[in-house]
Amino acid sequence: MLDHVTEGAQPDGRSGGVSLLTGAALCAQGPAGGSGPAVAVPEGHCHGANAGGIGGADRPRGERVVGLGDQPSQAGMGGGIRRVVRYIGVFEQMYLLKRIDVWARNRLKRVAKTPKLQFIDSGLLANLMDIHAKDVQADRSRYGHVLESFVFDELLRHSTTSDGDYRLLYYRDADKFEVDVVIENSAGQLVGVEVKAAATVKERDLRGLKKLARQAGDQFTAGVLLYDGDETLPLGNKLWAAPISTLWGS
Repeated sequence: MLDHVTEGAQPDGRSGGVSLLTGAALCAQGPAGGSGPAVAVPEGHCHGANAGGIGGADRPRGERVVGLGDQPSQAGMGGGIRRVVRYIGVFEQMYLLKRIDVWARNRLKRVAKTPKLQFIDSGLLANLMDIHAKDVQADRSRYGHVLESFVFDELLRHSTTSDGDYRLLYYRDADKFEVDVVIENSAGQLVGVEVKAAATVKERDLRGLKKLARQAGDQFTAGVLLYDGDETLPLGNKLWAAPISTLWGS
């Protein structure tokens, strides 16, 4: 999927013999944790720091967003910032957290800006938030973080098996425009990915992707809004709405 979309092709959620993951099935997937449908990986396609071992397919999964600049009380840990930093280091070593850098055209600004932390198991996150599949079907307002976690980890897995070399970043600016995941290849080309638990797409859902496209200029190859629908919709200016199952398409 990463190679396909980075080249500017239409995202496709129906190719590769993968069934659509929508509705009740999608509601059940995030809280259950684990991975999506099995997709064959050509021999020799695993690469990068996360390929294999505990850092790759065997590592825990999921995400909880916490800023490194948050106050200790906001992060849910008492005892001062030094204790928080120690906890973060331990959790990273246990592959429970991953630091995600912010995207900026100026690479020095990436170093200066605060990364966000991803808690690496959507099933565990759902459990901690007391979210169950039956609850999600009735009310999806709390499901967004769990689904974003699930999608992020799938993209992280794909980044180790794709032909190209990719980094997963995020975008947030001073005006609070955000993009959940920014995929950058070694040539600096970008794909923005937004995740929505809803089955409909609204104009406001595209605000972050449009802002990222303006900031990135020619580096921006596509923006994909993954949603709980069954159609791939062109939205103009390299933007698409696509089913979650696009993650396992070609």
